[in-house]
Amino acid sequence: MMLWHDVEQNTQEWNELRTGKVTASQFGCFMANAGRAFGEPAKRYALQIALEIIKGNKSEFSFTNAHMQRGHEQEPMARTLYEIERSVDVTNGGFFDLGDYGDSPDGIVGSDGVIEIKSVTAAVHFETLKRRTFDPAYKWQLIGHLDCTARDWVDFVSYCADFPEDKQLIIYRLARKDYQDEINQLRLRRKDFLNLIEDTIDVIIQ
Repeated sequence: MMLWHDVEQNTQEWNELRTGKVTASQFGCFMANAGRAFGEPAKRYALQIALEIIKGNKSEFSFTNAHMQRGHEQEPMARTLYEIERSVDVTNGGFFDLGDYGDSPDGIVGSDGVIEIKSVTAAVHFETLKRRTFDPAYKWQLIGHLDCTARDWVDFVSYCADFPEDKQLIIYRLARKDYQDEINQLRLRRKDFLNLIEDTIDVIIQ
């Protein structure tokens, strides 16, 4: 069963809701090498979640760098530009809680969409402009939004204030109907990853 919590990202309440849960922003670490053994990033993430489950509080694995800080600061501008571009209102993404895992999109659009905003450097934005599609580094986070929120689409939004005004925002939509195979892949691999977390807990507490 999915529960939606109307909480702001990066608040204490939001962090508490996410404690001990696998979140969509990290789905990519266990989707790497899909079909083969989990790599070191997935094992480290499993350990982080295992410790959070055992201790009941966030593990000290997370960090904030200059790029992440800039993203937090510029996200409101990107959101406003998106609303103007698409003539929509974006509401709080909150936290979609599915028990062992969950998701925090950057915003909800109407009854059928969500958005993921990335405030990026000029070089990264330029590559997305040339690519004419979403940044593949975020593929599984975007697929995760479709899966966890049960929404029909997610808009990937790349924002860079260094570009000319008409090029500062790039929007690419992923429709749920076009990514059902990837959603199924994610669900299978995530089930295996949750089992890895359980195995990790067993090793720690035995």
